[in-house]
Amino acid sequence: MFRPKIPTMPQPSGLVNPPVVVQPTTITPGTPAPAPAAAPEPSRPVVQLTPGTAVALVGAGTAVVLVVGTVLVSLLLAVAVTSASVAVCAVVLRSLIASDAKRR
Repeated sequence: MFRPKIPTMPQPSGLVNPPVVVQPTTITPGTPAPAPAAAPEPSRPVVQLTPGTAVALVGAGTAVVLVVGTVLVSLLLAVAVTSASVAVCAVVLRSLIASDAKRR
């Protein structure tokens, strides 16, 4: 059950061509090609911030910060509510166990 089963290789079913022998070729050294002239660097477009785009970037950054802050605060609130409910359950169980022990 735990041993791997190795599949058997079936016999080829189609036409099988014999391997082709590749003859080596000789390389004759020639004159080296001249180095290409250095092409001028293409000028990159410069990003210009207009007042409208700056306001849009600030607004987008503020929105991202607010969304991330809301998510983090909600996660913290969920942890706080869960821990408070676990603490209340622990107090109730402790009270039940203590009252049960007094009756005996």
